[in-house]
Amino acid sequence: MASPSIEALFARQQGARWRVAATSADQRKAKLRALLEALMAHRAEAQAALAADFRKAPEEVDLTELYPVISELKDALRHLPRWMKPRRVPTPIGLLGSAGTIIHEPRGVVLIIAPWNYPIYLTLGPLVSALAAGNCAVIKPSEFTPRTNAFLRKLLGGLFPEEEVTLVEGEADTAQALLALPFDHVFFTGSPAVGKVVMKAAAEHLSSVTLELGGKSPVLVDADADLENAARKIAWGKCVNAGQTCVAPDYVLVHERVHAALVEALKRALVDFYGAEADTRRLNPDLARIIHDHHHARLLRLLQDSRGVVVFGGENDPATRYMEPTLLTEVDPASPIMQEEIFGPLLPILKVQDMDAAVAFVNARPKPLALYVFSGSRRNAEALIGRTTAGGGCINDTLLHFAHTGLPTGGVNTSGFGKAHGRHGFETFSNARGILRQRTRFSALQLMYPPYTGFVRRLIDLTLKHF
Repeated sequence: MASPSIEALFARQQGARWRVAATSADQRKAKLRALLEALMAHRAEAQAALAADFRKAPEEVDLTELYPVISELKDALRHLPRWMKPRRVPTPIGLLGSAGTIIHEPRGVVLIIAPWNYPIYLTLGPLVSALAAGNCAVIKPSEFTPRTNAFLRKLLGGLFPEEEVTLVEGEADTAQALLALPFDHVFFTGSPAVGKVVMKAAAEHLSSVTLELGGKSPVLVDADADLENAARKIAWGKCVNAGQTCVAPDYVLVHERVHAALVEALKRALVDFYGAEADTRRLNPDLARIIHDHHHARLLRLLQDSRGVVVFGGENDPATRYMEPTLLTEVDPASPIMQEEIFGPLLPILKVQDMDAAVAFVNARPKPLALYVFSGSRRNAEALIGRTTAGGGCINDTLLHFAHTGLPTGGVNTSGFGKAHGRHGFETFSNARGILRQRTRFSALQLMYPPYTGFVRRLIDLTLKHF
């Protein structure tokens, strides 16, 4: 049973939903523009909040938290009138005289349950789509990022009335109380285990859901890949936010002919990024920290139980939740590090006989959220994409598809379902409603009304055959 305060808040948003739904494109754009201006004005506060929660470098905050939200806002501001415009669709010949239109109406009151790993981007990104679509929104951030939550509470509280947008803080019991309410849509980003709980709770009200979950996102490196380029992009994708990224490279499958060369290239990339000595890397201000003690201990267990060889890194400090970027070879595919999503800066590198073996390895496991291919041949790279499935991914890069507002992002099956970003996010938070408008008093279908005489039956036969 939800607490009275949460129920009262939900009731206030329910009361405002039709007013908000009726807003014009210009009115919605005004909200988005206000959010954009506030983010830019409070950029330093955002950087300070994430430094307090993660010890993230301000440059990384700009690149991975603020830039993607700003891109979403600018994309919506540019295209929202076109997204909102009713779309005419062709009329079948059997329905001549009528006109078909698709309108995108707001879902109503939506719940956004955000994760801790990118607490600004993965909170405000879905909110941009929800506001563009004309919804009221309740946001439940993770309890593991208190400083960033305080920043978001102040930011949003200064922009929106509570009956339109509000942030509700708390632990698991707060999320449960919110999920007990009949929201019109639930947008959840997090683990598959919690995603099942969210989906089960939403099913009680037949609420629609978007689940952005995780998974073990593989990297396939073919023998003809540009190894130096691949290594730098894989190393960066793995180490951003200390590997606490849902679409981070989780493990590498590399052609046996270039396995040793790729390992050496990855070492060079990590040295270039973070320093040649372990002590230098430990003090490097560009390496974020693990979010909390429990997660640090989990990563340490995965490292110790990997049954592999540490060829770079391996240092850690529980007191400061530091985990060094670490490369592992000869990892047992049955070990825990190859069964669980790593979500940290540990990278197993597995040797495969060829790309057929890599494809078989990937397809024998749950469908990943992202898949990355490095190859010197466009044809081979596209063939690898075509023989596997994933929520998204890149050819000859990592992570960047997630920041592309024109691309749908989301998972498939165990890595989630439903899409976000740009127009896809607008449509996620909308109901596509089909409307047929009859423009004449008479329609051909009226000739086939009962009674079903011989003439009517012949007319139906003719329609089935030719129209």
